[in-house]
Amino acid sequence: MTETSTHTWTGDDLSDAEFTAIANLLRERRQFDLDQYKDRCIRRRIAKRLRICQVADFASYLSRLEMDRDELDTLLATISIHVSQFFRNPDTYRILEQKILPDLCQRAQAAGRTELTLWSAGCASGEEPYSLAMLVDDLATADLDIHIMATDISKPILETARSGSFDASRLKEVPPAVLEKYFQAENGRYQLIEQVRDKVEFLQHNLMTASNYPAADLILCRNVLIYFTRSEQERILSRFATELPEHGALILGRAETITGSTRQCYQTEFPAERIYRRTAEPVTAPVI
Repeated sequence: MTETSTHTWTGDDLSDAEFTAIANLLRERRQFDLDQYKDRCIRRRIAKRLRICQVADFASYLSRLEMDRDELDTLLATISIHVSQFFRNPDTYRILEQKILPDLCQRAQAAGRTELTLWSAGCASGEEPYSLAMLVDDLATADLDIHIMATDISKPILETARSGSFDASRLKEVPPAVLEKYFQAENGRYQLIEQVRDKVEFLQHNLMTASNYPAADLILCRNVLIYFTRSEQERILSRFATELPEHGALILGRAETITGSTRQCYQTEFPAERIYRRTAEPVTAPVI
């Protein structure tokens, strides 16, 4: 759509009826339920898309959404994406590299296991799981197969992640030696080498509606829960707990915390970095 508009959309411009119309389309056609998200945040993101499309009136945009699958997917990506970059919050990755990953590997090997699973939930354009993959590449784990899963609700975002091509702004925290080892400069962007890209499996997954969560030894879900309501946060955390083994690790964003009855399922290990370990306590919060 290329309508010319002098209107500057904000989240407050959307009426309840207009918001509901978009919510209904996303629920019916993409199984994405806005009811569990924080309303003001979602309205701002919808308004951002309206500005990009230079929408003159909402009715014309709603008609486009009903006819244009690509635009509906783009809107979904705009709503669900969270900003990321490589090694965001370096202290978190330092602890992962020096403490958490070696410990998880040792526990797996001591138990006679040959596989370890790491899950980046809400992976956006791939910076987080690829950062994890670079740490894994440096581990001496010849007898342990480490599987990295990266999931997101948006197919377009997942396709971007699979490409492994990034703008320089996403690599601000990458040490020069790591940049030289794992990236190739191409046309003003940086291409992650195939050796690292092949370590990550990208899958579409909706934390709110998925009937199954994958079992994992470590779950990174950073700066994702902040967009959910408190009740939905607790439900997601309880479902994470069902898939983590005892001593399995959960890492949240610095603005996030564990709430409600799910707190008994986790022990805080590094509070500033929101790193938790799964306890032996059974899950008591609702998981469905």
